[in-house]
Amino acid sequence: MENYDVIIVGGGPAGLTAGIYTGRQNLKTLILDKELAGGQAREVPVIDNYPGFSMVSGLEIIEKTKSQTSKYADIHEFEEVLDVFNENHSFIVKTSKGEYTSKAIILTTGSRHRQLDVKGENEHLGKGVSYCATCDGMFFKGKDILVVGGGNTAAIDAIYLKDLGCNVTLVHRRDRLRCQKYLEDQLIESKIPIIWNTTVEAIEGEPLVSNVKLLNKDGTKSEISVNGVFIAVGDIPHNKIAEKLNLKLSDDGSILCDKYQRTGLCNVYAAGDVTGGLKQWIVACGEGAVAAISAYEDIIKNS
Repeated sequence: MENYDVIIVGGGPAGLTAGIYTGRQNLKTLILDKELAGGQAREVPVIDNYPGFSMVSGLEIIEKTKSQTSKYADIHEFEEVLDVFNENHSFIVKTSKGEYTSKAIILTTGSRHRQLDVKGENEHLGKGVSYCATCDGMFFKGKDILVVGGGNTAAIDAIYLKDLGCNVTLVHRRDRLRCQKYLEDQLIESKIPIIWNTTVEAIEGEPLVSNVKLLNKDGTKSEISVNGVFIAVGDIPHNKIAEKLNLKLSDDGSILCDKYQRTGLCNVYAAGDVTGGLKQWIVACGEGAVAAISAYEDIIKNS
């Protein structure tokens, strides 16, 4: 059983950044990812809002970050964490390939976008289907866009895309929105049309999105011609390890932590999308750095 100072669960932007910071503090660090490091970040076709880069793919940034992190931490890909538990003031981490011990754990397990699970959704990812208006909105200026959802994120995305110059229509499965009143007022002010009591049945186009099939609650079917579909129906945090550690979670399943990324359990930290909040690459990196610094301070204090 190999011993580490810090084990980071998850190799996305937050986890890789945390690995750089812990490694530079001479903490022996292991990063575990059940897939390739990077996760969903690898699938982002173009990023133009990350400082220092212009029109770069998520894959390119991840590979550069991974190369940098590998100088400071061991990175084990395709090694899933199966269990984590406390024993004699340290943690034992069981994976699909072995067991390790550590003084601290940083959870950067991320989240996944809640999908519509309709025909054509996965096939058109990056070809008109997006889950991030701030990431991809700039590419749809002057084009017809459908935003799916009725909560705060959907309303914010619709308003943001409208302000960018997109021709936006909102579709919602209920007869009233779930967003806050001020956002509903902004939607009305922006004159964004809303299709009520309607769900998406299929997303079509070859190879790019060209139209969406809709189904009204009364059984009526229709089609709408669009160039893009922005899906904003929530996120699902990857919180299985957090549940095993009995960490406090928010109502949506995100890990609760303080501004130093400390959770309610001593020497356990969380960063990135699994903590909720603004899901942006740079935010995840910042939280990963904060979590790493907190881990270093606590390990030194308790040494």
